[in-house]
Amino acid sequence: MKFVLDTSIFVNPEVRKDFGETPTEALKSFLRHAERLFGKVEFYMPPGIYREIMNFVDREEVSPDIDLYIIKKPPNLHDIRIPAFVVYELIDDIRRRIDKGLRVAEKAVRESVIETDNVNKIIQKLRRNYRKALREGIVDSKEDFELILLAKELDATIVSADIGILTWAQKMGIKWIDAAGFKKVLEELTAKFSSELGYCQDNP
Repeated sequence: MKFVLDTSIFVNPEVRKDFGETPTEALKSFLRHAERLFGKVEFYMPPGIYREIMNFVDREEVSPDIDLYIIKKPPNLHDIRIPAFVVYELIDDIRRRIDKGLRVAEKAVRESVIETDNVNKIIQKLRRNYRKALREGIVDSKEDFELILLAKELDATIVSADIGILTWAQKMGIKWIDAAGFKKVLEELTAKFSSELGYCQDNP
């Protein structure tokens, strides 16, 4: 059983709360689960995701366990094949988002003409809505794309809270788990393997 892990598991406050209050605590808690599942379950990260996470945690507190229980592996960019329909979908999605972003900008211009005293608030609103229109629900970084490609290469399950990653994983037929429920999955796997081990010990 293989999982490819995203940054959001440990960085997103709403997601990591089951593991810990801070990114460091969350990662340390996860590594304790990974230790119990060692030899049964493999956990992977592309190098870009690993570097992102290490920017948020105390390296001294998570080493050397992170190197022992999380396998750092880049996807094989030269041999992985992506169906043409994925590229078509991506092009259509980008075009829709550009049009939506243009409408958001047009609306902000009209509001600024009417409400000249609230220009700063209108600009803040424009930035928020423009970011949402163009970035929410899309794979918008090399690191996110590497995550998807690695999961495809390994036939592994992606664990993420990023809507864009999960959406494109689904489009490409890749297994995925919402990071919000990941701790429960780990606990169930630990219980399962523990019971199997107990059964084997009772029945040599």
